[in-house]
Amino acid sequence: MLKIPRTIKILGWVSFFTDVSSEMILPILPLFLKKVLQSTMTSIGIIEGVAEATASLLKVASGWWSDQINRRKPFVLSGYGLSTLVKPLLALTTSWTQVLGIRFLDRVGKGIRTSPRDALIADSAVQAQRGRAFGFHRMMDTMGAIVGTFIAFCLLAWKIEAYRMVFALSAVPGAVAVALILLFLREKTTEKPLNLNPTPKTNFFKFKFGHQFYFLIGIMVVFTFANISYAFFILRANDLGITAYLIPIIYMVYNLVYAALAMPFGSLSDKWGRANVLLTGIFMMGLLMLGFSLATTVIHAWLLFLFYGAISAVIETIPRAMVSDLVGSEHRASALGMYHTLVGLAALPASFVFGLIWQKLGAQVAFQYGAILCAIAFLGLFLYRRKY
Repeated sequence: MLKIPRTIKILGWVSFFTDVSSEMILPILPLFLKKVLQSTMTSIGIIEGVAEATASLLKVASGWWSDQINRRKPFVLSGYGLSTLVKPLLALTTSWTQVLGIRFLDRVGKGIRTSPRDALIADSAVQAQRGRAFGFHRMMDTMGAIVGTFIAFCLLAWKIEAYRMVFALSAVPGAVAVALILLFLREKTTEKPLNLNPTPKTNFFKFKFGHQFYFLIGIMVVFTFANISYAFFILRANDLGITAYLIPIIYMVYNLVYAALAMPFGSLSDKWGRANVLLTGIFMMGLLMLGFSLATTVIHAWLLFLFYGAISAVIETIPRAMVSDLVGSEHRASALGMYHTLVGLAALPASFVFGLIWQKLGAQVAFQYGAILCAIAFLGLFLYRRKY
């Protein structure tokens, strides 16, 4: 078994501290919106949808630009830096539209950094170990989420509904992540020096990545309409009886499972086939949706969040490795950017529609709708696996 390369280890620690910062905020943000700012389910859906769509639009642009100048680190640094600056501003918000603006800027940072960072991970690992490399990164990312949610729990247990204090303190681990990039992250560059105004070597829209690539993206776009924002799962758990100060703990349980399984699932995809592992994850998501539709007790919520963690370990790891395998290193960031963009753009209507169905018809119908979409995506991926 090969060792994890140093570059991937550094990026893992950067994601660890960034997620400590982010996950101090994310599990309690839906409750803050609903209970403090009196936001509707539809407005929460709009916030999450706009946030993901924003990040996605920039992922394709940053990926393409990164390929043109043959550099990854400047995008990684600026993306993580912007997110670190704006997230603590949530402590000052008084309306859901202000939260929308801050989430927008935070996701701008994510959009700038994600594709170049994923390309740097893929470039630093041989293909036979690529699933394991992405699994390691997702594991570190999720370990940070575990620490962040535990900090949020401790602060809320100490002072009930101290949402704004938690938001402000999130600046500290974010600053550590940026410092790691500045001081320790190195990338191997070939002959080409940094040039911020390059002569394009390829028009992005002329890229032809092959039928397998586009078929995979089509499947994942459909699946995105079922792979809804974490916010809806948290609000459903709250409805089932999980009190506000315990929400970070149930989210931490989810992340513990996610962290424990991300690397094993990535390694499994190296041996068993990426499509087979992803197919299993989509099937499991369909069961999760049905479970949340039928759930009636607190115990159900805890068990379903355990299951949710296992699913995320597949869904957030395997598609990145699949895309990386299908495209050569010269255009890898562009391909990852296109994947993230098209899938992420679907998040805006997906979150809006899901929130609207919940608001008009109730949570049970909304989650049943998600289960049907999972079945469609499962069938598409099954055909993809048979064809390729």
